[in-house]
Amino acid sequence: MSVIQELHRQLVRKERSATEITQAYLDRIAAVEPTLHSFLTVTGDRALAQAAEVDQRLAAGEEIGLLTGIPLAIKDNLCTYGVRTTCASKMLEHFVPPYESTVTQKLQAAGAIMVGKTNLDEFAMGSSTENSAFGFTANPWNPERVSGGSSGGSAAAVAAGECAAALGSDTGGSIRQPAAFCGVVGLKPTYGLVSRYGLVAYASSLDQVGPLAPTVTDAAILLGAIAGHDPKDATSLSVSIPDYTQALKPDLKGMRIGVIQETVGEGLQPEVKSALEAALKTLEALGATIVELSCPRFAYGLPTYYIIAPSEASANLARYDGVNFGFRAEGASDLLEMYMKTRAQGFGAEVKRRIMIGTYALSAGYYDAYYLRAQKVRTLIKEDFAQAFAQADVLVCPTAPTTAFKAGEKTADPLSMYLSDLMTIPVNLAGLPGLSLPCGFDREGLPIGLQLIGNVLGEETLFHVAYAYEQATPWHQQQPQL
Repeated sequence: MSVIQELHRQLVRKERSATEITQAYLDRIAAVEPTLHSFLTVTGDRALAQAAEVDQRLAAGEEIGLLTGIPLAIKDNLCTYGVRTTCASKMLEHFVPPYESTVTQKLQAAGAIMVGKTNLDEFAMGSSTENSAFGFTANPWNPERVSGGSSGGSAAAVAAGECAAALGSDTGGSIRQPAAFCGVVGLKPTYGLVSRYGLVAYASSLDQVGPLAPTVTDAAILLGAIAGHDPKDATSLSVSIPDYTQALKPDLKGMRIGVIQETVGEGLQPEVKSALEAALKTLEALGATIVELSCPRFAYGLPTYYIIAPSEASANLARYDGVNFGFRAEGASDLLEMYMKTRAQGFGAEVKRRIMIGTYALSAGYYDAYYLRAQKVRTLIKEDFAQAFAQADVLVCPTAPTTAFKAGEKTADPLSMYLSDLMTIPVNLAGLPGLSLPCGFDREGLPIGLQLIGNVLGEETLFHVAYAYEQATPWHQQQPQL
């Protein structure tokens, strides 16, 4: 039984009250936060008030939904009305949104309880949560290692049992890579399946909100609650949302699973490679046919992404100028100096780096050479995936080339940091759904992630394969000993 289902059962049978469950999670947060630093804001009083309302509803004999009274954590780049939303940046350190994001509104309507806002790389730019202006989030399996990024706070909070599940956002792997590093399930949905309204924009053609959860079932429940058309988001898809839990079947007879050959070559940590090989044997034993196939332009995803994403970021982050909201530098003699000082002091090094890359790629003399060419390569990557899905129902590869690296190990070398998203980026460029789930541990006891890639709106197929694999293996039952 999943964590959400078990908590729901306890509530319905009156074995525990919503207040008791919420308090238990808040106590856990208080116990492990000095080590982990998963949260930027803990909303304890608000969570307990929400829990008391749920208890009143239960006492009155009301029937409740699966998420009612369930404590969740929210990545701190999703706007929450009346609760600070910082994007882990000095620029928005004191920003309190006057409105609610669509996804958090949906969770509130479902009766879910928010225990806090989680840490991230500043403006979701990074792969280790070391770019946060408010300190880094440690990995629950080994606090000297990174939790991944940019949704490192959400992944660590789920792995450490600080919440039942969490929301993250994924622009180039920011849900799946930290899920792999922290040994939890993370799903980036099809682009447009989940509303981006109220998600602070990084790269608008790539960003997508999704769940991080202890099990595949929990992820399916959470996606069902947040997916769906939203008139406030112009990129939102108008499609009916199925009950994803109906797709959770234990066998894979007739399923064709394609292994992307470009992802199993050099550069893989040996234990990651052997975990992938063992996972393929398990999938085959469950009835799936394993197909070897090629996505020849897969490796071009990384350079393509680092032109498109910074270009969109340079446009999106132009609004942080010290005029309308957020941080404003003191001591400027005129407007131009105020702009320059505000952006110099308000943004961290990685955000500045990406703004500069993007501004350069969009500048008059270089637009065709960089941005336009990157968009053409993006189309070729999509075509590769389309050909691959003619041969397989689901594609599989490692989520990341290595397990979680040491804190500080890659901060001086941005390129080696960027390479940790090598496997996840092409999925965003093509707008496809991707799911990471645990598939083993390395010799240091750090989790290894298996990435499943689906066709457009293929979330049900992903959940089917992921659930069958999860039920046949012990990895999801192991907890970090904090």
